[in-house]
Amino acid sequence: MSNPVYQTVILGGGFTGLFTALHLAHEHYPRSVILIDQNESFCFKPLLYEYFDGEMDSFQVVPRFSELLKGSGVIFVQDTVQSIDLHEREVKLASGNSYNYSNLVLALGSVTAYHHLEGAKEYAFPFWTEADAIALDHHLRDCLQKAIQTEDVEQRRKLLTAVIVGGGASGVEMAATLADLLPHWYSALGGNSSEIRVILLNHGQKILDGDINDPLRPIAEKELQKRTIPIEILTGAEATAIHPNTIEYKSNNQVNILPAYTTIWTAGTSIHPLIQDLPIPKEHRDHHNRPLVTPTMRLLDFPEVFAGGDCAAVQGSSLPPTAQVAYQQGANIAQNLKAIALGEELKPVKVNIRGTLLKLGLNDAAANIFNVFEVAGESGHLIRQGTYLTLLPTPIHDFKATTEWVDEEVFHQHLDPHDVGKKVVQAVEVVGAGFLGVLAARKLLKILGDEDKSR
Repeated sequence: MSNPVYQTVILGGGFTGLFTALHLAHEHYPRSVILIDQNESFCFKPLLYEYFDGEMDSFQVVPRFSELLKGSGVIFVQDTVQSIDLHEREVKLASGNSYNYSNLVLALGSVTAYHHLEGAKEYAFPFWTEADAIALDHHLRDCLQKAIQTEDVEQRRKLLTAVIVGGGASGVEMAATLADLLPHWYSALGGNSSEIRVILLNHGQKILDGDINDPLRPIAEKELQKRTIPIEILTGAEATAIHPNTIEYKSNNQVNILPAYTTIWTAGTSIHPLIQDLPIPKEHRDHHNRPLVTPTMRLLDFPEVFAGGDCAAVQGSSLPPTAQVAYQQGANIAQNLKAIALGEELKPVKVNIRGTLLKLGLNDAAANIFNVFEVAGESGHLIRQGTYLTLLPTPIHDFKATTEWVDEEVFHQHLDPHDVGKKVVQAVEVVGAGFLGVLAARKLLKILGDEDKSR
């Protein structure tokens, strides 16, 4: 190319894309940066349940890109990417506009995978975006409203039954949230909350199987039964078809029909079609078809292109598709882009997985920190919220470079494995930095003090 264009284009404003942009702005990157996303707002997916159940506001969970990037110098373009030409270094958008780049960051995330199941795309609710949360909220409230007005017992039972397909982390979090929320909503309308049914349909024999949250299974199974209404977990149950008011599933070679007005789909994701279509040979992709990247996060065949989050698999390492991985990768991609601009050496990305967090209903969660200890109930809830609140992206003028999830040193220096109480409190102080951490720690001290008294 005779006239190189010195600009970096970032496709997708999820964790990897947004945090790459924020870090580039924070580090005074000398080239222009364009962030392209089809939505006007960032969606902090781990807290989508809090947005859905009203525990948190939209400005926290789905802040607008224009607000987050104000004063950053990053140009935000709300548009849909139509094609990516890696050879010509050009990105074409649905509006007809196109952008050339000197560096490209692929951060388009993944899409809901329906596995060609009959009726899944048409009749099951996904839970992936702000729009999904709003649509599900409207639908459920509508079902409860109709249920309170119907005399027909069978009809009412269908309206009050919600089936969640998929027993991974998203399915478990959704089932737990609904089992606390729906009885609360229905009672407020004057209904009998014990009529509500929440059913978790899992293909495998165990929930959270093969998931990063696998170690939290015993806690999750126990906490799911403590919800306002207990959750019915059907294992070894494979969904075979979804209709408007029923779901078919196969169990022990028998087809069963479950009447339900609400089916929610949390049974997996697949690679974004635009990433699928890139001219990358099969041997440079992983078994999920994701492009392989070098430890510095660059495509093997196109070193000017970076990819992270659900869009890529790092050579020689297996990382779970979680927020903490994606935002750490974003920070590292930004450092390497700056290194290229300044003619410095690129550094391999180091991702530290500090633990896992699982929402298990209102004011309840489980946390596994460093595989050292596990916390459940309100303590887990406080750790989870403290952690995520410190990670929430803030407008660039408030932006703190949060490349570390929790400072490992602080953890390992101060944690006494025999003193769980102290450990939990310190975890919250470290995780929920600042004011929030102090409040959470005080609340925890009180809880733990009460527990000691009751022993």
